Amino acid sequence: MPKNLVIVESPAKAKTIEKFLGKEYQVMSSFGHIRDIAEKGMGIDFGNNYQPQYVVSTDKKKTVSELKKASKEAEVIWLASDEDREGEAIAWHLFEELKLKKENTRRIVFHEITKDAILHAIENPRDIDVNLVDAQQARRVLDRIVGFELSPVLWRKVRPSLSAGRVQSVAVRLIVEREREINQFVPEASYRVNAIFTSVDKNGNPIELKAELQQRFSTKEEALGFLEQCKDAEFSVDNIVKRPAKKSPAPPFTTSTLQQEAARKLGYSVAQTMQIAQRLYEAGKITYMRTDSVNLSDLALGTSKAEIISMAGEKYVHIRKFNTKTKGAQEAHEAIRPTYMNAHTVDGTAQEKKLYELIWKRTIASQMADAELEKTSIYISVSDNNLQFVASGEVIVFDGFLKVYLESTDDDTDSENEGLLPAMKKGEKLTAEEIVAQQRFSQKPPRYSEASLVRKLEELGIGRPSTYAPTISTIQNRSYVEKGDRTAEKRQYNVLKLKAGKISDKIKEENTGAEKSKLFPTDIGTVVNDFLTDNFPSILNYNFTAEVEKEFDSIAEGDIKWTKSIDKFYKEFHPIVEDTMKNSERQVGERVLGTDPKTGRQLSVKIGKYGPIAQIGTAEEEEKPVFASLLKSQSIESITLEEALDLFKLPRQVGEYEGKVMTVAIGRFGPYIRHDSSFYSLPKTDDPMEVSTERAIEIIEEKREVERNRLIKTLGENGEIQVLNGRFGPYFTFENANYKIFPKGTDPLTLTFERCQELIAAQPEAAGKKKGFAKKKAATKTAKTETKAKTTKKK
Repeated sequence: MPKNLVIVESPAKAKTIEKFLGKEYQVMSSFGHIRDIAEKGMGIDFGNNYQPQYVVSTDKKKTVSELKKASKEAEVIWLASDEDREGEAIAWHLFEELKLKKENTRRIVFHEITKDAILHAIENPRDIDVNLVDAQQARRVLDRIVGFELSPVLWRKVRPSLSAGRVQSVAVRLIVEREREINQFVPEASYRVNAIFTSVDKNGNPIELKAELQQRFSTKEEALGFLEQCKDAEFSVDNIVKRPAKKSPAPPFTTSTLQQEAARKLGYSVAQTMQIAQRLYEAGKITYMRTDSVNLSDLALGTSKAEIISMAGEKYVHIRKFNTKTKGAQEAHEAIRPTYMNAHTVDGTAQEKKLYELIWKRTIASQMADAELEKTSIYISVSDNNLQFVASGEVIVFDGFLKVYLESTDDDTDSENEGLLPAMKKGEKLTAEEIVAQQRFSQKPPRYSEASLVRKLEELGIGRPSTYAPTISTIQNRSYVEKGDRTAEKRQYNVLKLKAGKISDKIKEENTGAEKSKLFPTDIGTVVNDFLTDNFPSILNYNFTAEVEKEFDSIAEGDIKWTKSIDKFYKEFHPIVEDTMKNSERQVGERVLGTDPKTGRQLSVKIGKYGPIAQIGTAEEEEKPVFASLLKSQSIESITLEEALDLFKLPRQVGEYEGKVMTVAIGRFGPYIRHDSSFYSLPKTDDPMEVSTERAIEIIEEKREVERNRLIKTLGENGEIQVLNGRFGPYFTFENANYKIFPKGTDPLTLTFERCQELIAAQPEAAGKKKGFAKKKAATKTAKTETKAKTTKKK
């Protein structure tokens, strides 16, 4: 039996570490946290200084039993979970639950999984950092208190089954406020003037120069007046300015900048980026991926320098030591970088390769020389006018770090890059081939993408590297926010063109407003946000949330006792909860749109039991109200009276098929066609108000065809395994759980019962999802019952 037991939190990490240690070391995984605050009740002992009541989760009991057995047989136990607060807490929970002894337990940390790093950690063990553990406990306890106390208020005052969280609620507020800014935005028009000038070079060859007027005109009359002046004007080169410029590389990646850049360059979601980075880290390819430091170790600087010299030469080297600007930077102590700088790529999935190459390029570029540029500006004067046209060009004199990498931005456009300008002389006369004044419009504030929301949270000091991805996933899972696209809208604009002494005036059309993978608040998200903002302004306050993060940092430094911090918060927060439960009005986001012309009754929109609805009439009237669900694309904040009235035209009959009536209606999950007791969802591209008989039949037949082709084959004596065609490709089901088929490209017809059993064994999480959902559902039901019992007792 090995003398040493090393415990890590991930089986992939265990497998990698095992390669570097000898036979005297056994490496086991805890599969994350082995215990958590009890789900039943609050799980916090308020009478005992807010001590959390920890329990081992059901799915971890077997793991804990195996770890206990192995730890009793080992001479030394090495706790090697990650080096951030979460990892420290995992190590502490292992120490407590396994009843380990201090004299033969060692805590080791490393920010990269390489042989040198592991051996160095073993040579330099330390004790568990209780301050880091307390900081994690404080976050966990505070978030449990906020969630457990706010959720029942939302159930009573807004809608059942809602929940609230401290950081998540602030993230939703940011998105709701941005949406309202956009809805209230009124674009301002102006005229931008561009010109094409011609001349000849010293050899008599024609040359062309594009330039833009330095001033924009706010009205059409002003633009026309300028073009009239240009009819008889003379144009000449007034000045030529050349100046050197430099571009410096961006620092190596932190968690948030990696999430932002992976979204911009690779199109990955924040959660997707973290999952891929986790796999790369656990395979020993990159350093720890939850960090807000931009520092690189001396070893990384040295290997980067050697790689740059080998790749491009000495003149491309410029070693830099970046300083972390983020307040409270506390996670790992180094930026995200490759463990071996000479590895330009790695083995793995296509996604892993792309993300690794992005990290490698960013790291190597950060230690390369500045790019040297020459910027040229040619100023063109207009006779009898003080305004000037300017032509700008940029030439790369020395590419430096641009040889490898250039950082993207959220507002990258497809505009033409400034290039080399033709050689010209001061005073040279030019001919205006054409001058165009084009109407342009001011841009509305951009909606948040996942990446830009991470950047905003970081700017405000809200959350930490380990919390960004879970926060964004949670607000989407709770249906407070949706990630989606918006198609472009048509917009007319005016173009005035002066050419050959004549001015033309035309109206053209363009597409505008298209958005991809942006975050939109749902109606229920907006209503919950408004309720919390009105009744709990301190919890939704950006400064308060940032201050809480600073307190967690102080706890991690040992400057504040975590229980004092929680006590101060709870004594201010709990009375507000009780007052809100007693005195606040029920809030459903009701908005009165006007009057139904047919009945003369009030027409309003609000949040109903199953989502946003339109309502004709009120509860106070003798006649019962009439309801209609809003379409997915509609919002209670922006829907018009006419659009709401159209909803009451449904359900409508669109004809007969196979002797049965086809009816179009809107339900909980959107518009559908009902035919012969079957339901057929309408595609997003179909308007329920305009679906024809022919189109309805087409939709019905399309779904029937899909159903006919869905079953590929069945396996087992009783057909217990079904191989099916799914939305994302073939898969199979077993005992009501879905399983992926891999490797990718496997022909589903070749699957055997034995191979399916192997795939089931390789995907234990698939069966766990179903159990987890049932467990969550039961926990929610229990919490509601307890809240109801408490309320009855108070009454």
